[in-house]
Amino acid sequence: MKKKKVYFFIKRIIDVVLSLIAIIILFIPGVIISACIKIESRGPVFFRQKRVGKNKKYFMIYKFRTMRADTPKDMPTHMLNNPDMYITKVGRILRKTSLDELPQIINIIKGNMSIIGPRPALWNQDDLIAERDKYGANDIKPGLTGLAQISGRDELEIPVKAKIDGEYTKNISFLLDVKIFFKTIIKVFESDGVVEGKVEEKGEKKIEEDTNNGEK
Repeated sequence: MKKKKVYFFIKRIIDVVLSLIAIIILFIPGVIISACIKIESRGPVFFRQKRVGKNKKYFMIYKFRTMRADTPKDMPTHMLNNPDMYITKVGRILRKTSLDELPQIINIIKGNMSIIGPRPALWNQDDLIAERDKYGANDIKPGLTGLAQISGRDELEIPVKAKIDGEYTKNISFLLDVKIFFKTIIKVFESDGVVEGKVEEKGEKKIEEDTNNGEK
């Protein structure tokens, strides 16, 4: 337990340092992405959405907007009957490459999130939150990427996703974080595990972390 507390302190320092470096490196690409979003569709470049943080405290997450402004709000994409009609052309590219997540660097600097951790659940995803409670996965900061993201991402069913998040919570370490970080980069380039719309297998709905980006 003491080792974990020490690592959480070190982890926070790493989060801030890497996030500040990322802001400098990604500033120009961020400006280009923002311009493309504004040119293609009306609405804000960014959107804020209520998510579940450490100890189930709510916070507002930031993302690049990837859907039309008239998309139903606070509804996970997998619950939309036809998500393709809402996703913009620019948004499709951003979601495929996970570039829509870049504004969450702000959340990391603010201390709402970490670079590595369970992906933050939407405030009304009661089933995912309840499953994570079983494994203590709600007791740590959510992350930009996590063990579940390199283990199947959108293809995972909720109980499986929560169990994997619990494994991360139990075994959290510097080496594990490094492994997840580099495997995430590989997954992003492969666009592995990204699923849009309603998906069912064995009668169970699967969860997708990338929720709709309606204007807030």
